[in-house]
Amino acid sequence: MNPVIQEITDRIAARSAASRAAYLERIRRDGEAARAKGPARAHLGCANLAHGFAGASAEDKPALRGTAKPGVAIVTSYNDMLSAHQPYETYPPELKRAVRQAGGVAQVAGGVPAMCDGITQGRAGMELSLYSRDVIAMATAIALSHDMFDATLLLGVCDKIVPGLFIGALHFGHLPAIFVPAGPMTSGLPNKVKARTRQLFAEGKVGRDELLDAEAKSYHSPGTCTFYGTANSNQALMEVMGLHLPGSTFVNPHTELRHALTEAAGRRAVEITAHGAAYTPIGELVDEKSIVNACVALLATGGSTNHTLHLVAMAAAAGIVLTWDDLACLSKVVPSLTKIYPNGQADVNHFREAGGMQVLIGDLLDEGLLHGDVMTVAGPGLDRYREAPELVDGELVWAPVAGGSKDRDVLRPVADPFSADGGIHMLEGNLGRAVSKVSAVKPEHLVIEAPAKVFDDQLDLLKAFEAGELDGQDFVAVIRYQGPSANGMPELHKLTPPLAVLLDRGQRVAIVTDGRMSGASGKVPAAIHLSPEAADGGPIALVRDGDVIRLDSAQGTLELLVPAEELARRTPEGRPLSDAQWVGTGRELFATFRRMAGHAEQGAGIFGVSGAESPDHGPGLGFPAQAGSSHLETGAPVGARPAGLAR
Repeated sequence: MNPVIQEITDRIAARSAASRAAYLERIRRDGEAARAKGPARAHLGCANLAHGFAGASAEDKPALRGTAKPGVAIVTSYNDMLSAHQPYETYPPELKRAVRQAGGVAQVAGGVPAMCDGITQGRAGMELSLYSRDVIAMATAIALSHDMFDATLLLGVCDKIVPGLFIGALHFGHLPAIFVPAGPMTSGLPNKVKARTRQLFAEGKVGRDELLDAEAKSYHSPGTCTFYGTANSNQALMEVMGLHLPGSTFVNPHTELRHALTEAAGRRAVEITAHGAAYTPIGELVDEKSIVNACVALLATGGSTNHTLHLVAMAAAAGIVLTWDDLACLSKVVPSLTKIYPNGQADVNHFREAGGMQVLIGDLLDEGLLHGDVMTVAGPGLDRYREAPELVDGELVWAPVAGGSKDRDVLRPVADPFSADGGIHMLEGNLGRAVSKVSAVKPEHLVIEAPAKVFDDQLDLLKAFEAGELDGQDFVAVIRYQGPSANGMPELHKLTPPLAVLLDRGQRVAIVTDGRMSGASGKVPAAIHLSPEAADGGPIALVRDGDVIRLDSAQGTLELLVPAEELARRTPEGRPLSDAQWVGTGRELFATFRRMAGHAEQGAGIFGVSGAESPDHGPGLGFPAQAGSSHLETGAPVGARPAGLAR
């Protein structure tokens, strides 16, 4: 192993020792009971069990009534509005058939919401997006709470859905779980053409019809969007963590190979129950090594910045405390190995053709950058993920991928990387701590020192652009009161096209925000997820128009170039919306989430670290202490928080 990777893994394990031990004690107790007592539903009372199989098919009812066959829960994010989830319409009958063939019985245990950040981008619904991750985790728990099941098949793809399913499943950590992907749509309009059309629209050079035509040619069929945003980052991380079957991540929907892999996942779920020959509970599979493997894959591929939030929350669900410092240290030794849009012009289909996850994982293993001695749903050891699936005479087989990358413009080996460090950098300075995605930013734009233009709403920046107020000048756009405690930390990706226009005109521009920019963030340099956020009294609330800010993504610094004594005299400007103002599009239903949301560095969620629970503490227990706390109601000063609602 690379000594830095090992050192960071050991540090995470030491930091997490108490909470991880408590978590494992709990799930092992449940696992031992499962192995000793047989299928879970066998121990339900007669009335309970009768309710559990009343609606089953004639084919499955005898098996559910009996007590011999293990039960498999299907938890699905299916809806037919979202292209990524539309293929899941046919999965339940396919999976039920496969589980039945393997000697088990499957039921759809529940559904989880699946919203699309692409649809809600720049709109009020986006302010619910990050909160939906924790709603999905709770919905997963509700589905599994019936205690009818011995394993779980998790059907989810996009932004918050996979992390939410992951967190929910880990709270039933004694159950094995397999994520069953749907795959990306085939390639449509080239990403370069799409991005150019967006900029032309922002400049008023093409109309809505031309823009809509370009977007429809890009997002054109069932399957995940093909750029390397959060959805496809999710899929890559599930494979490198051993929660997908090997090679199943980027196989297109509605193909013979996709159907074969789906059925194989159903059969494998039965085999890895406590009553099969290869018991693999998800709470044991997800350990410090697999979490580090996920971080390495994220950095090596220049994946979504959203995972600097999600991975912290996902690790916490397994009793593991991951910090941004860990990611910063890993980024220094993990090279950038891919160029997938927005980091390049290729899409995930091109990445798969170049060798995909199998070549990437194999090379990272060979160079000691991934832990190979981990549990996976395919069996022990990550070496199994060097193999790609194929159909031979109609039979699904796996074979090693010969050679390395077939296209070095898309995928490179560790010995010849696109850059020597990871695609995501951590920033620190007198404004706090932030995240910067550098893999899509040209080297000459990694450092900027310019006056601030301060906005408390992204729409105000868009209006300033349309009015020509941003033309002909260098500036750092400061968009504040966009954090989890302020308004749910929406993605601000809608700002990329207009700012990219200014960048192309020769202006030097950047973004500093306590909000998010997502995996779709492009070439505009940005410091995002700034923590502490403005609503928690963070220094970003002290920035004034004209203050000079220096953002150095290369060195990892973010500084407000104002004397400390001057800052000490300032009071915060602006404020987040009150609960009374934060209404419409269902936002008022999530006021409690605003009150309870953790800092960005804590994963920006409402849950704490599993195994560190205490009735005397709130959900932040187990995370490193943070300065500041959330605002609450109208009239409360920034940073105020009533007694009894400690984080």
